[in-house]
Amino acid sequence: MEINDEIMHYCTTHSSPDEKILKDLTKYTFNEIEAANMISGNMVGNLLCILIKSINAKKVLDVGMFTGYSAIKMASALPKDGEVHTFELAENHIRIASKFFSDSPYENIIIHEGEAVKNLETLKNESFDFAFIDADKINYIEYYKRCMMLIKSGGIIVLDNMLWSGKVLDPQDDDSRALNEAAEYINNDNRVFNHMLTIRDGLMVCIKNG
Repeated sequence: MEINDEIMHYCTTHSSPDEKILKDLTKYTFNEIEAANMISGNMVGNLLCILIKSINAKKVLDVGMFTGYSAIKMASALPKDGEVHTFELAENHIRIASKFFSDSPYENIIIHEGEAVKNLETLKNESFDFAFIDADKINYIEYYKRCMMLIKSGGIIVLDNMLWSGKVLDPQDDDSRALNEAAEYINNDNRVFNHMLTIRDGLMVCIKNG
């Protein structure tokens, strides 16, 4: 969803700024990578950090790594013994993110290469506190279902792009239909308390009930 540029600037200048590694990563992504607007950015990233800190999360799922912004941002909110498990299919994104991860002060980011649906299954014996879903929209329900199995009671799942520039109001393409179906599924899931936010392109925030 579009926000007035002046309001956006006001919000940005009155929010905690990104650290240098994230500013460098953002600049590189917009200069060198196709579809750079897929990057989460400070507005979403700061909210993720607030939510992570609010529940004292230690283990985080990052479903859809892209060039690594969200993984580094969330790692910055964790204690030193915390972990970010990030998932990515595209080899070029993995190569770029790996470089920025190695340049960052965070050694607790674990990359799972390949299809996220399958790789999430490999973690079925582990428990996580927080999940951020920002991958291909067609599989959003499947990502949500698998994260629900891995997230402990009181944990949080956040799904990005849930408004899809408003297209979910009258879904005409596969992505908007998938997002609309995911929203309906979550809204009818009595395992969570959920709230849709108009931040950036729409965030669905879900707290898993005890």
